[in-house]
Amino acid sequence: MTVDALAGAAYIAAALLFILSLAGLSRHESARAGVVYGIVGMTIALGATLALTVADAWGGSGATLGLSLLAVGVLVGAAIGLWRAKVVKMTEMPQLIALLHSFVGLAAVLVGWNGHLSHASIPAELVDIHNAEVFIGIFIGGVTFTGSIVAYLKLSARVSSRPLVLPGKNLLNVGALVAFVVLTVWFVLDQQLWLLVAVTLLSFALGWHLVASIGGGDMPVVVSMLNSYSGWAAAAAGFLLNNDLLIVTGALVGSSGAYLSYIMCKAMNRSFLSVIAGGFGITASASDDVDHGEHRELNAEAAAGLLSQAQSVVITPGYGMAVAQAQYPVADLVAKLRERGVDVRFGIHPVAGRLPGHMNVLLAEAKVPYDIVLGMDEINDDLASTSVVLVIGANDTVNPAAAEDPGSPIAGMPVLRVWEAENVIVFKRSMAPGYAGVQNPLFFRENAQMLFGDAKERVEDIIRAL
Repeated sequence: MTVDALAGAAYIAAALLFILSLAGLSRHESARAGVVYGIVGMTIALGATLALTVADAWGGSGATLGLSLLAVGVLVGAAIGLWRAKVVKMTEMPQLIALLHSFVGLAAVLVGWNGHLSHASIPAELVDIHNAEVFIGIFIGGVTFTGSIVAYLKLSARVSSRPLVLPGKNLLNVGALVAFVVLTVWFVLDQQLWLLVAVTLLSFALGWHLVASIGGGDMPVVVSMLNSYSGWAAAAAGFLLNNDLLIVTGALVGSSGAYLSYIMCKAMNRSFLSVIAGGFGITASASDDVDHGEHRELNAEAAAGLLSQAQSVVITPGYGMAVAQAQYPVADLVAKLRERGVDVRFGIHPVAGRLPGHMNVLLAEAKVPYDIVLGMDEINDDLASTSVVLVIGANDTVNPAAAEDPGSPIAGMPVLRVWEAENVIVFKRSMAPGYAGVQNPLFFRENAQMLFGDAKERVEDIIRAL
């Protein structure tokens, strides 16, 4: 059997494993198996591709140098990947994923340029299709590259999370798309090198502007959306490289990422088209100078007193819990309260944290039982009859302004209605607004009290007081 035939069979096996991986990752119980399927599939795909590359290059001019560079690239990439996977914190996963998406986009741009410069032998009837593939692949890759870089900078707090609102920003986006269509037709008719330079710069600018125009409150959707873009960029590269597995894998990632983005937009009452169009229709919000009154504070001993007398408790975690690594003492607190006969459950907002499923992973890591971890729709109607709600590091996802203030930047976003509970204890380091940059009136409600400090330390204090 030839190397090409073996590689084709390996690609089919890898594609099936990737499908099994996506299916496994859809449930807590099968997530670990899904990860294993993905690892095995990628190992097979990488091995088959290396075998094809060696077989094609062996004996040719410059083969030794080319294969040596390939080996160095694989080893260096593997070393960096293993190192990052070992040292990355759960709180840094969103920005790491955004950064990885940028690599996929950049790779698509380089593959597109190589597809034009390599002057491969292409049948005359396919030349126009090839040139269109080159141009489209570079454009998708460029948008993914700079968009992912901006997402990384926002998620890592290196730039402001507020949306960038340039004059006529929607016209800028539409104009860029029209220019792309015109340049594509021009390039198919006349393959001028400056057209490739132009579309590369245009895609970089559009990717930057699209994501910069989206506010921090929508960044979980942006990460999912960029995941989709990276899939389509990979598929475009697959067409250029005539690699069936890359096409299939890119289509899987692109379609699943787009569907996840759509589900998240529905959960946040956001327009899917608005988000992918760079916050179309979003305007800059005025500074929040409303006098909400005075907030009330309590200490860990008082919080323990409320919890010891409670019949039911709901915990709504957010990104602050992840930063403080408070999931472990929270799990201990849950165990102690349940031993006392208190009904304890978790309420998880669809975009709690900065990555879909972020809070669920943290709680599973701390061995919190799955059956008490409920979604927003499952828990919201029970909050009015709840004795105490613990808001641990959450902010925008429990903000009553989303439901009560039509002028708020997060207006219409479904939130956990924690303010309906008998008592609310908010764990925060300060009175600063949330990631969306919006003040939270919950902090000033009569039934809400603030417990300031590191969430992990405060929960441990409560446990000691109990």
